[in-house]
Amino acid sequence: MTVRSIPVKSAPKSLMWDGDELVCVVGGGRRWDRDGVEHRAPFMWSFPFDAGTASASGRCSAVYQERGTKAVLLEGERAVRELNRSYYHAPDYDYPLALGALGDGREVVVHCPDEYNVLQIEDAASGERLTAGAREPEDVFHSRLSLSPDGRYLLSVGWVWQPFGTALVYDTALALADPGTLDGAGLLPAAAVMNGEVTAGCWLDADRLVLATGADECDEEETAGLPPRHLGVWSVSEGRWLHRSPAGDAEPGVLLLPRGDQVISFPGHPRLLDTTTGRLVAEWPEVGVPAKSACFGRADPTPVAALHPDGKRLAVAQAERIAVITLP
Repeated sequence: MTVRSIPVKSAPKSLMWDGDELVCVVGGGRRWDRDGVEHRAPFMWSFPFDAGTASASGRCSAVYQERGTKAVLLEGERAVRELNRSYYHAPDYDYPLALGALGDGREVVVHCPDEYNVLQIEDAASGERLTAGAREPEDVFHSRLSLSPDGRYLLSVGWVWQPFGTALVYDTALALADPGTLDGAGLLPAAAVMNGEVTAGCWLDADRLVLATGADECDEEETAGLPPRHLGVWSVSEGRWLHRSPAGDAEPGVLLLPRGDQVISFPGHPRLLDTTTGRLVAEWPEVGVPAKSACFGRADPTPVAALHPDGKRLAVAQAERIAVITLP
């Protein structure tokens, strides 16, 4: 396992792989080639965006303020349109935004443009709202949105009063037919998650998702739930936990990157975990990143990292370098 250092003129606030090159869309398209040479950005933003994301296909990307209300949707270097979210408690939790494709290949944006608790799915190119209609949302703050690889399901890792992290899963096909299905409890029973506080989640594949819990425990004991400091693999089709395993003493943080049946978490540095057993496979304490324990509360920056599609290289942004880790 090797760690390669790529010097940077300033710390990247987002990273994505473009072939064997790395790109920072928040930096106006700053690029590092396969030899580690930094290339100037073709443009600069006149607004202080501090975070970015991209669809799995790479066709769409977005820059946004993690604790603000503004975002811009991009196709390549072209700004498609501005995005907004509700002002309500915006400085207190991370911007809810996901880019991806539905089952028919249509690229979409999932966000909360009107109310903090109302999810909307929109056509990325045209801005057409695909989930328009009457809504009766529950009182939940959606955050850290992600679509399953086939676009069928939507995961929200957010929080409820008095602040406690939780997770919700929705069927996007049902939502297109009946937008009100985005307002209820969804497909993940509350009893399955309201034990330990959910801090992070991601999709392993089109059916299985991984959730991680921190140290806090819900006052109401739920024996069927995911205990504190655990990793759990949930099957949407089977409606049950496939695995629930202790994840050690380290707080998992807010970011999980999937790699086969493993995930990479960032509790102050990258850690590679086996989702079946919770076992630590490898870690890189020399690659320090911000330790952020929840999507709400303190406005600590989210670690900036990108896993190459081949699953063999992990790029992690630091103050003076990009660390490129060759994974085992």
